[in-house]
Amino acid sequence: MSLSGKSRVYGVLGDPIAHSLSPLMQNHAFQQQKLDAVYVPFLVHPDALSSAVAGLRSLGVAGVNVTIPHKEAIIPLLDKVDSSAQRIGAVNTVVNNSGILTGYNTDSSGFLRALQYDLKFSPQGAKVVVLGAGGASRAAIIALAGAGVETICIVNRNQSRSERLIGEFSSYFPSASFAAVTYSDSEYLQYLSACDLVVNTTPVGLLGSEVGILPLENIKGSALIYDMVYSLTDTPLVKLARSAGLVCTDGLGMLAAQGEDAFWHWTKIRLPAGFMYDFLLKSIK
Repeated sequence: MSLSGKSRVYGVLGDPIAHSLSPLMQNHAFQQQKLDAVYVPFLVHPDALSSAVAGLRSLGVAGVNVTIPHKEAIIPLLDKVDSSAQRIGAVNTVVNNSGILTGYNTDSSGFLRALQYDLKFSPQGAKVVVLGAGGASRAAIIALAGAGVETICIVNRNQSRSERLIGEFSSYFPSASFAAVTYSDSEYLQYLSACDLVVNTTPVGLLGSEVGILPLENIKGSALIYDMVYSLTDTPLVKLARSAGLVCTDGLGMLAAQGEDAFWHWTKIRLPAGFMYDFLLKSIK
């Protein structure tokens, strides 16, 4: 990599940020496309987000990704926000056009492409169970409902939170049927046994926690499981599901797919599907 005074700078804002794989895959894409650009991680504490965004303008940073905990907090600091990002309520990609900062969300599109690439999943008419009702859940629900799934059951400890999501999204997607249950409801097991796809948007299994919210014995053998958590090794949920004979994958493919979509927003170059994912798998090995 050779940098000059003409090199365009991109990056990712987050806290923590040292674990991020985005610099690895984005810099590889820049090199493969022979672009004079570099992608760097920016550690930004929550109380410094406003000054960091002002710095993007001042320094002429061409674009950034946004990760935890800034995806929602950055919205009022931007000049424009894409309609999809507004509906999700989070921004994960920012384009700087001569000081005008526009926010996008590539999580939904990346999620759908990862489902197709990793699991060969077809959303049309499918029955889906989504675990969790946070920001990642919003992106998954919007993606799935927009792609034509038949039913979406949102499972969360706080049922009222799930019901608020349904109240917000049902009018946008009238062809989809929504339900809200808790992990202790008997209806949860009924939806689980009938579903074609389970999506985990919670951090369950991380940091040694038990994977107790998903009774695998109630899932039919043909159902697919997508764990949005990604790891350099299999996540605890992936390990358990595969040991039970179920098809399951983690969120590495989504990370790569949303990164490819962010790359397109910055450069207007569409990378081949799976370009970043295949590179990450080779790098990890």
